[in-house]
Amino acid sequence: MDFPLIRQLKHLGQHPHAPFYAPGHKLGRGMGAPWREWLGEEVGRADFPELPEVGNLFGTTGAIAKTQHLAAQTFGAQETFFLVNGSTGGILAAILATCGEGERLLLPRNVHQSALHGLILSGAMPVFIQPEYDPGRDVAYGVTPEAVEGALGEYSDIKAVLVVYPTYQGIGGDLEAIANITHHYGVPLLVDEAHGAHFAFHPDLPPSALSLGADLTVQSTHKVLGALSQASMVHVQGPRLDRARLNHALRLVQSTSPNSLLLASLESATYQMATEGEALLTETLALAAQAEAAIATLPSLNRVDWPTVPRPGYQWRDRTRLTVFLQHLALTGFEADEILQQLGVIPELPLEKSLTFILTFGNTPQDIEALISGLEYLSATFPPQDPSPPLILPSPLPPPRLTPREAFFRPKIALPIAQTIGRICGESICCYPPGIPLLMPGEEITATALAALEQVLHLGGEIIGLQDANFETLLVVNC
Repeated sequence: MDFPLIRQLKHLGQHPHAPFYAPGHKLGRGMGAPWREWLGEEVGRADFPELPEVGNLFGTTGAIAKTQHLAAQTFGAQETFFLVNGSTGGILAAILATCGEGERLLLPRNVHQSALHGLILSGAMPVFIQPEYDPGRDVAYGVTPEAVEGALGEYSDIKAVLVVYPTYQGIGGDLEAIANITHHYGVPLLVDEAHGAHFAFHPDLPPSALSLGADLTVQSTHKVLGALSQASMVHVQGPRLDRARLNHALRLVQSTSPNSLLLASLESATYQMATEGEALLTETLALAAQAEAAIATLPSLNRVDWPTVPRPGYQWRDRTRLTVFLQHLALTGFEADEILQQLGVIPELPLEKSLTFILTFGNTPQDIEALISGLEYLSATFPPQDPSPPLILPSPLPPPRLTPREAFFRPKIALPIAQTIGRICGESICCYPPGIPLLMPGEEITATALAALEQVLHLGGEIIGLQDANFETLLVVNC
């Protein structure tokens, strides 16, 4: 394993020359005082444009091309593309590379908002299927092979299938069976594997999407490995994707001036996993086991556990992803999140009755001690209660009235909330995190969807995408 990009950037930064090229800070010398006082000029000496020695994201020569080839070998792909605007760019490109105006894309309703944006850009028509739902834990699992096959049988013109593997809570469905079904129908399988970039590097983790037959997978290398924020990858294998079209799609959504620091962090993460990935993840799994064992002893926090055998939508669980259930505690996940933050412990995802924490090899034993201490405080401070059913239950999907693209470009008006039921939604409204849309452009606004939005706001959750932050009006298509 080599690191050609980092070596080339170091060489350029140490080689005396007069820089008459962008960026304007000229090897860090022109950076403003706040930056220089904080980080100095050293970072700027690694920030280079696409000079010939560096190459570019879509070239066949230069350091970037070499390191992308090494990443493909490391992650088990035939071809790998680096992303500098997060997994969002990869999801957009995957949809653009497989679906055009009016063509159908099969996907679960709990996809990230980037998939909605891909529908808007491509003009594709979504065919949504509901993921399996676990009411006892109030979490969604994956979609089932049966649901995928049913939709493919009903719609013969579906051009691609997009699934989420794993979920935010680290749950993976039967992806191998889904891949076999999609390939039987001659359809490529696209996987949002944003939270699974580490799967390929330890036998006690779920198998990677590529190993289970995915044609394309998008991984957020920055979420669970050692890359900088925004640094992600697209991995491709097999004959079912038009590589030239994918390349063109990536050009559409990627910057022509990718930050070399982000690219170098992807190379560093690749090198790290190739040389010490299993050892690092063994340590991470040990920390996770320590945390789970301690949580199991806490009153009110040890009464809901994950299934021990597969069930629909639940085939695998990533044990580096800790979810603490609060059904037996007299507070919401949003309230618990605020308390823990005051104690110096910051969760990844608060929901109505759970908190999810991401553990990686960047965490320390001291982090685990702080987590356990914070949860002990919650358990001791708040009285136990009998579990109540979740207030937001799965409901029939909002009827699609327009494609997301059609709704995006139609004129819109703002109406009082009570007057929007039955109208066509004109904005994308998401809980964040995880960025899953509760209402999408083109869907009919239902009383159930509005109640879900009101409940999230009432519980202290954050809603993004609303033009009216006070939630007194909604944008609807003016037709």
